[in-house]
Amino acid sequence: MLLATSVRSNFVFDDDPFQPVTQDETVAVGGVVTLTCNVKENDNSSLQWSNTAQQTLYFGEKRALRDNRIQLVKSTGTELIITISDVQLSDDGEYTCSIFTMPVRTARATVTVLGVPGKPVITGFEDAIQEGGKVTLTCTSSGSKPPAKLHWYRDQEEIQGRPDVVESNPDEPTYTVTSELTLTVTRNDNNALIACAVDHPSIANGDKRTERPISVLFSPSVSIQPESDLPREGEKFFLQCVGNGNPEPTAFVWRRKDGELPPMAKVDDAFLHFESLNKSDNGIYECQADNGIGMGDVTHTLLVQEAGVNAADPTVMSTPLGVDHAVIGGVVAVIVFIMLCLLIVLGRYLIRHKGTYLTHEAKGSDDAPDADTAIINAEGGHSGMDDKKEYFI
Repeated sequence: MLLATSVRSNFVFDDDPFQPVTQDETVAVGGVVTLTCNVKENDNSSLQWSNTAQQTLYFGEKRALRDNRIQLVKSTGTELIITISDVQLSDDGEYTCSIFTMPVRTARATVTVLGVPGKPVITGFEDAIQEGGKVTLTCTSSGSKPPAKLHWYRDQEEIQGRPDVVESNPDEPTYTVTSELTLTVTRNDNNALIACAVDHPSIANGDKRTERPISVLFSPSVSIQPESDLPREGEKFFLQCVGNGNPEPTAFVWRRKDGELPPMAKVDDAFLHFESLNKSDNGIYECQADNGIGMGDVTHTLLVQEAGVNAADPTVMSTPLGVDHAVIGGVVAVIVFIMLCLLIVLGRYLIRHKGTYLTHEAKGSDDAPDADTAIINAEGGHSGMDDKKEYFI
């Protein structure tokens, strides 16, 4: 990666037209840097570039140092341009442009060489982690100058790690940077990409990035998938137990909540097969899956339809026949109960208002001690014809 940036001009043209003008440069290791020296006027004196050790690189058009990395770009009476390719950390420092007038005039240009950081290395989760556990990951990048910055990502989302730790590398002016990240993992973290990226002016964003998937062990979540949404009498049918876990479940147990499994039902690992469905197969079935980390279970209600049910009729498909019979029976029971209540009320009403017929012709004869007295009392009852009353209801 080549990176060369003009930073500033050490001098500007002033009243002295013979004063050289240069500018600072920044370049990454392995790149190419261009050194430019200008003067406003020249009195036939030559321009010269010297390195950090004050060794002459070029004097006008003449190469002074045998270094094939250094090449002449342009040489005139007022300008001298050279390049240095395959820049190394040792090329970092101040370079001098001189013009041999009386007196000699000089200008300095600082070349800053950036140490390119190495690709980050992630360690800490070579083995799978159990759900709910904690893991500490370490990211390391070496060779940067100035020190690089490290960033953590989960998939595309940046997450915060601990502050970077910077250490100087022995025998060279570069640094090793280390960052740690501690995670409490869930099943949602399984197969997530944990990435560490380097941020440094010598590289473009994303050029130095390392990704690793994280493996989380967790117990299975279970579901039951029926072969058909409308199982019918006489047909073959199966229920499949599907477990999602890490690792995948390998052991399955089938049960029937309200009794033993039907005689015609056959367990085949994750499958429960029915050779010929019958109404007696109706019930709640449970599957339990085990993957060695934990177990998960789920239930499924099986309602077998009659063989004559038309699958294309949505009204038939929407409600099981057993439910229809129950509803009809409930309605009939309510009607019978209401009719009984009406009969009871009507009977009590008729009894309370029962019709009577009463005459008073023999009123008082019931209390007579003998027959003669009863006749006399009865005859006395004829004395007042107006007292005779009849009641009809």
